[in-house]
Formats: sequence, structure tokens, C-alpha cells
Amino acid sequence: MPENPSDSASATAALEASLLDLMWLASPALPIGGFSYSEGLESAVEWAGANCEAAVAGWLSDQLHLSLARGDLPVLAQAIAAWRAGDIGQALALNDWVLATRESQELRLQTGQMGKSLCDWLHGRWRDHDALAPARRALAQRQPSYPVAFALAAAHTRAAPRACLLAFAFAWAENMVQAAIKAVPLGQTAGQRVLARLVAEIPEAADAALTLPESERQAFTPGLAILSARHEAQYTRLFRS
Repeated sequence: MPENPSDSASATAALEASLLDLMWLASPALPIGGFSYSEGLESAVEWAGANCEAAVAGWLSDQLHLSLARGDLPVLAQAIAAWRAGDIGQALALNDWVLATRESQELRLQTGQMGKSLCDWLHGRWRDHDALAPARRALAQRQPSYPVAFALAAAHTRAAPRACLLAFAFAWAENMVQAAIKAVPLGQTAGQRVLARLVAEIPEAADAALTLPESERQAFTPGLAILSARHEAQYTRLFRS
């Protein structure tokens, strides 16, 4: 039977809407404060030798594969599934795991501030037709973590989980590169080369996160934790973490 043109047009429009929603969530203009954090990179510049383009690229690549791909990205995938299934209890359990496994005060404050800001933004955006209002209220009654709040927003779209993980990881990469440009400092062109490397590696990290068994999800980056803790007393600081 020939495909109905109107069905095809509707499907295309839905895909485009999902893509735009993910671009919006990944935008540095989203008012959640991501630009104000370096996630330990500012300390790494001073104490761990991340003071040139090659070193920054290696540092961020390690952080992508050793931290995000084993922690936040698996949480994101599992939380999207939970929100879409209406399993609020599972989503809140994942939120508690994120808060409990942040390895420094600054990193916990960051995920809490960004998570709350994203929940506040979602409330304003969905005020008139909030299909996920019960879920959003349940999360807001806790201290929302950023990955689980992002999962709630992503669950409201029709995007595939892998696409949601790619958007989340790209938003992280862009924020970290912008932090490196300021903290090292790097030039804009060098920053784009670092971003290009991360963009090439993000799909692998997303695929690893999607196939990671729940029992193997972890948050164990002691070097990053030490640098994050040292950042609290760093002599001069541009960023909040």
C-alpha cells in the first residue's frame, strides 16, 4: 500500500520537532548556569598539566570515557526509560544515586543547581500543557540532579535515547571547551579542534553507556575528585567548580 503523504509529513514534522527540542536542551543559552562550571578543569590547568591544547583534549577525552560514559550517560538513558514508563520511583532512585556519588562538594552543588534551574525552566515552558507535571513535581520535591532533570526534559520529546545522550554529551563538551578557552587560555580555533575530537568520540561513549549493565554503573574518578576539592581553595578562580 502506498505511503500516505500526510502520515509521512506528520512523521517528518515530529522528528524535526524532537531534533529542535534536543538542540534547545543542548544550547549554552539555556538558563541553567552550565557556563559557570569547569568541573575540575580549572584546577587541572594549575596542578595537572592541562595547560595546552593537546593536554586539554586528552583530559576531556578521559573525562568523557571514564566519567560520563560510566556514570551520567547511563543514568540519563535509564532515567529517560523510567520517566517514559511512568516509573517515578525508579527515576527518583537514579536521582538519589547521582547526588550520593558526586565526589566533592562543588560537583554536588553543581548538579543540584543545574538540576533545579532546569526544572524551573521546564515548569515555565510546560505551564499550559504539562503532560509530565506529576513527574516534574515529584523531582522538584527532592534536590533534582542535572542528568535526571535532563532526562525528564528529553523524555517529553520523541527522540530516541541515543540521540538524547548525544545531545547531553555535546552540551557538556561545548561547556568544557569554553571553560578551557578561558582558563588555559586557548584560542577559539584551538578550542574548535578540541571540540572536534570530543564530537568524534561522543558516539562511542553514548553506545558504551547504552549497553552498560546497571550493576556496572559507577562514579569513581579519584584524580578529578582531588582536583575538584582543591579548587575550593584555589587562589584565583573563574569558575564555580
